[in-house]
Amino acid sequence: MALIINGPVKSFCYRRLQYLSSKFQMHILLNEMKELAAQKKVPHRDFYNIRKVDTHIHASSCMNQKHLLRFIKRAMKKYPGEIVHMEGGRGQTLMEVFESMNLTAYDLSVDTLDMHADRNTFHRFDKFNAKYNPIGESILREIFIKTDNHIHGKYFAHIIKEVMSDLEESKYQNAELRLSIYGRSRDEWDKLAQWATTYSVYSDNVRWLVQIPRLYDVYHSKKQLANFQQMLENIFLPLFEVTVNPHSHPELHLLLQHVVGFDSVDDESKPEHHVFNLDSPLPENWTEEDNPPYSYYLYYTYANMTVLNHLRRRRGFHTFVLRPHCGEAGPIHHLVSGFMLSANISHGLMLRKAPVLQYLYYLAQVGIAMSPLSNNSLFLSYHRNPLPEYLSRGLMVSLSTDDPLQFHFTKEPLMEEYSIATQVWKLSSCDMCELARNSVLMSGFSHKVKSYWLGPSYTHEGPEGNDIRRTNVPDIRVAFRHETLCEELQLITHAVQTQDYITPVSTKLTP
Repeated sequence: MALIINGPVKSFCYRRLQYLSSKFQMHILLNEMKELAAQKKVPHRDFYNIRKVDTHIHASSCMNQKHLLRFIKRAMKKYPGEIVHMEGGRGQTLMEVFESMNLTAYDLSVDTLDMHADRNTFHRFDKFNAKYNPIGESILREIFIKTDNHIHGKYFAHIIKEVMSDLEESKYQNAELRLSIYGRSRDEWDKLAQWATTYSVYSDNVRWLVQIPRLYDVYHSKKQLANFQQMLENIFLPLFEVTVNPHSHPELHLLLQHVVGFDSVDDESKPEHHVFNLDSPLPENWTEEDNPPYSYYLYYTYANMTVLNHLRRRRGFHTFVLRPHCGEAGPIHHLVSGFMLSANISHGLMLRKAPVLQYLYYLAQVGIAMSPLSNNSLFLSYHRNPLPEYLSRGLMVSLSTDDPLQFHFTKEPLMEEYSIATQVWKLSSCDMCELARNSVLMSGFSHKVKSYWLGPSYTHEGPEGNDIRRTNVPDIRVAFRHETLCEELQLITHAVQTQDYITPVSTKLTP
């Protein structure tokens, strides 16, 4: 935090970032035609048949509006007498639920569903969250897009399987869907695992991330949690138990084979009354009404994950990574926490206001999953989005959809995201393929899968690690990125040794 506000450091980083942008423009002027020629020489491969991963998408909104509408109409015709909800001690059938709203299958339309983000959701996260409710009714959200309800998430599983089927049909598109674990009770993991195994919600094109909403204050006010420690125990104890003894939670053991990491979600622009430091209470002593700050959530998630990963590695299981929502809005220190603790982040918009942090994210090549259409509806208009700037400077960025249900119109939301970005920002075929390659590198798919998608040497740096026959990214582009990064790292090493560029900063930083 001290470095970020240090004048000489800010100037140095800003100039280096400007230099990186200019250097990329020079590279394009000199090599654009060579890159295109290299791509044309590759047999069979083009942008449409290289692997792409939607690195940030929520399961509860992974379908588009039209898909959900058709599914609801089908359900009303197929299961009209199925009891889907308990009201006042008696069961309500699907038909009765809709009759209570004075609606028939014929009446339903995309307009009555009203789940698309619009101009009224801009800077209104509360209104955006309300858009998750079909026809504005929370009961329909519970019936159709929840895993834990009276019908045990049956409809939600069916619609996700339809989305998976579409991905498998497209072959080259993959997704990392987010499912929620709230930390309100110890049996949430078992219920989620039971849902996944009962309906066999698995696909080779899909991996899962578990998102933890930062809602301790809500649960505490409802007397569901006495302190923050209880929330952490509800989230992590079942994971330790199943790692030590897979037979203790057999269904959870199966589910975890497809889970690649954790996400931290909520509205980042909510005001925070605390900064996490050595004076902050331990989780068992956090009993106050206020929500812990962002950095507090992230640190304790990271700390528990680290211990869990050591145990899983010893037991021969795969490990998890932390990939939180970070820098979509809110204060800069969220991005500091993200930089210190995360493998990748989602959004990263606020980096445009912090040259020191942006340069650090570049040097460390921390992945940033960006969703310009989502940001355009919620926080930042499309033409001001920093993605093309980040890409030109060489930050590790990828394109993702976030919430197709709210933001996209077509059956292939990820391709919609790519096509709009390409047309608005005039991206070249090489730029698009580079974004797709980044998305695979950032993703949680296994080493074996990535070797097949990108080439067996993909872990090597520079052109050695690139196989143009699989990625369609020319070696010229990969070599340029690698050489530029090496030069910047060399410069930093030299600057630290000689103190030519940076005025020393006091080392007395607040923990």
